[in-house]
Amino acid sequence: MLRVAVVGSGPSGVYAAQTLVQQREVPGVLVDVLDRLPAPYGLVRYGVAPDHEKIKSLQGSLRTVLEDERIRFLGNVEVGGTALPAQRLLELYHAVVYCVGAARDRMLGIPGEELAGVHSATAFVSWYSGHPDAAAEAFGLPGADAAVVVGAGNVAVDVTRILARGTAELAPTDMPQPALGALADSGVRRVSMVARRGPSQGKFTTKELRELGTLPGVETWADPAELALDPMYADPGAAAALPAVARRNLEVLRGWAGKEPGEAPDGEPRRIALRFYLRPVEILGGPGGRVAGVRFERTAPDGHGGVTGTGVHEDVEAQLVLRSVGYMGVPLTGLPFDPARGTVPHAAGRVLRAGRASVGEYVAGWIKRGPTGVIGTNRPCAKETVSSLLQDAGALARRELPGDPLAAFRAAGLHPVEWPGWLAIESAEEDLGRSLGRRTVKIPDWRGLLDAAGADPA
Repeated sequence: MLRVAVVGSGPSGVYAAQTLVQQREVPGVLVDVLDRLPAPYGLVRYGVAPDHEKIKSLQGSLRTVLEDERIRFLGNVEVGGTALPAQRLLELYHAVVYCVGAARDRMLGIPGEELAGVHSATAFVSWYSGHPDAAAEAFGLPGADAAVVVGAGNVAVDVTRILARGTAELAPTDMPQPALGALADSGVRRVSMVARRGPSQGKFTTKELRELGTLPGVETWADPAELALDPMYADPGAAAALPAVARRNLEVLRGWAGKEPGEAPDGEPRRIALRFYLRPVEILGGPGGRVAGVRFERTAPDGHGGVTGTGVHEDVEAQLVLRSVGYMGVPLTGLPFDPARGTVPHAAGRVLRAGRASVGEYVAGWIKRGPTGVIGTNRPCAKETVSSLLQDAGALARRELPGDPLAAFRAAGLHPVEWPGWLAIESAEEDLGRSLGRRTVKIPDWRGLLDAAGADPA
């Protein structure tokens, strides 16, 4: 019998657990999937935009895995703290697979980031997704007219879309009621999504990009002069050598470039502008220490895939600034960490301590490879790690364990939320939705989640 702990219940953790119990090399594997939160599914629950129901439906397949009788979900269990240090966890299991993601966002590193009204896209996503750690604030939406989103990936597209989308389209989602109410009161009518490089180098997918042009009551525009700076945009022959996604993105942007900028016409009160070749150099302050705009430097292609500054500046008005320029992993107490990469050092998923494999410790997902890929990328990543674990299984299984880890967790003062507790949270969220005349609505706070689960939060 091999007992394994998987830390993290997002896609990488669930795929690791699934691979462990479905493999045939080592029979009798039991897996405990641990999560700091009382709810499973990680970024599928707390990172996928609420209006992307097709992607969120992935929760159904993750649920099927977690309901396997060989897998046990234990939420509200924080690993790395004083109650459950990493070394103690390794004493309770033959092996531990860490799938803890990349929870910290990158900073822009420019003056003015400390101003009120400047936030990370991560914080904004957590807020409208009902993450219990999210700040209970409205991000200054009622008092804002213009917003700037810095970045050119799918997260930047997501927050741009949510800022511009009408609440009538968001009401059927599971967005928490406080966030829905704040967005309903939002004064934001102009959203600029700004990238330092060209359109052919955007990290967004075509489906996400195209969706910006289909929002009811929203006009989407791209500056034709900025698009023309991209050699791949200006030369269709050269563009033929681009990956298919980049080619399709350029075609979408061509359609938007034909529209004239200016005031949105009657009946279309909101506008999205996609801007390129602009690098933020300063956040501009206004009255009361709040953000009033962003100063950008015009960039130009350097001929080597990068950009260079031109010394020409442009100020863009904004009362809300969201930076979306990437994520970094955070250290977990008791595990080695590479601060430059934001990952745990490893060899094919085996944690490395001082360059040598640490017996019984493994990583998968973003904490292993960095914040790259899509949800499906986690499956082969998890399989590689599990393959390494199974190669070590003979030696790992010889170690005698002290008993059921659940008893040890409780003895340490932890109050795990088991699968019935999660089902109770689901039921409470359905009840909340009905009481508000909506469908399922997320409970956005720790106390509400733990009360619904019947867990003692003390």
